Amino acid sequence: MYPDLSYFFHDVFGTPVDNWLAAFKTFGLFLAVAILSAALLLKLELKRMSRKGVFEPAEERFVVGKPASFQDLGGSFLLGFAFGYKLGYIFSHFAEFQADAAAVLISLKGSWFWGLALGGFWALLNFLEKKSRQLPVPQEETREIYPHHRIGDITIIAALAGIAGAKLFDLIEHLDAFFEDPIGTIFSGGGLAIYGGLILGFVAVVAYLYYNKIPIRPVMDAVAPSLVLGYGIGRLGCHFSGDGDWGIANTAPAPDGWFLPDWLWAFHYPRNVLKEDVPIPGCVGEFCMQLSEPVYPTPIYEVAMAVVVLAILILVRKKLPVAGMLFFVYLILNSITRYSIESIRVNVRYQSFFQFTQAELISIAFLLVGAAGLVYLYIKREKLGQQGKTV
Repeated sequence: MYPDLSYFFHDVFGTPVDNWLAAFKTFGLFLAVAILSAALLLKLELKRMSRKGVFEPAEERFVVGKPASFQDLGGSFLLGFAFGYKLGYIFSHFAEFQADAAAVLISLKGSWFWGLALGGFWALLNFLEKKSRQLPVPQEETREIYPHHRIGDITIIAALAGIAGAKLFDLIEHLDAFFEDPIGTIFSGGGLAIYGGLILGFVAVVAYLYYNKIPIRPVMDAVAPSLVLGYGIGRLGCHFSGDGDWGIANTAPAPDGWFLPDWLWAFHYPRNVLKEDVPIPGCVGEFCMQLSEPVYPTPIYEVAMAVVVLAILILVRKKLPVAGMLFFVYLILNSITRYSIESIRVNVRYQSFFQFTQAELISIAFLLVGAAGLVYLYIKREKLGQQGKTV
């Protein structure tokens, strides 16, 4: 396992563990790759739909050749200040950052000196750049803006709302830890519930689309494959970092005919980021623990299911009669795959007449919403007409 890049480089190149590369946490890197990959796929899908005439461009007016405004300089200063505030603190407290990068990044700790310095420098660059393009008389231009031109805004909104939602749902699932240490739990680098991220991220993006008068159902179809791709890559981060999203203990021998590597059947997750449970003999470094009993490597199973779901969505995306159906197909497939894996995953179960995990309850809700959405759109297909078809 690779809790951070120093352990990966140690295995590949023989460099020492827990060096400066330890600041680059494996899960965080995979999360960043997941967000960027999903954004790229979404942009390609939206661009393809625009070529097919699904979206009408919005006309936006821009003034070119004008000097930098107070708002421009203020925005540049704030952006530069944010980077300088954090980077200055990181460089002067690198050991703390190396130990828990996420906790440092989301804390209020920072360097005022470097924040002000980089903020002022960034504002100066903006001023000089605007001045170099300034015209004697500023001119107004009209540009056509398609949804794929807004991919940056959509990605940032989805990422921020998704992380907030994932953290919120994890807090709800672990209320005992929250009540013991509210501040520490909220600002810790760990603890993310994927369904919370999907729900709050979806709500935030829909609100953005509605505000900008962008048709929602075609974008829902475009985003479905992106969600699956991002989910699969994120689960790889869970596996390689050993973040606790593994399965229940599996001490049974592999079934007859098992031809895959043994670790795909049962795995001890050595050097896991949670530092559980027993020491690894002869191990050197901060992360020298492994599970006492092997468990099902469920993140890898979820990655495999994500590949299957993504392939199905790509195959049927142009064959459904009404826009929006692909997203509801995604909800159904997502709920089935997640529910099927919950029986062998480690999870908190809610005590009631039946015992359910949070993910199982949400999976059932997603299944019902997906089925109802498909039925509703199919019944309304004639009323929706040509504009409602998938492409």
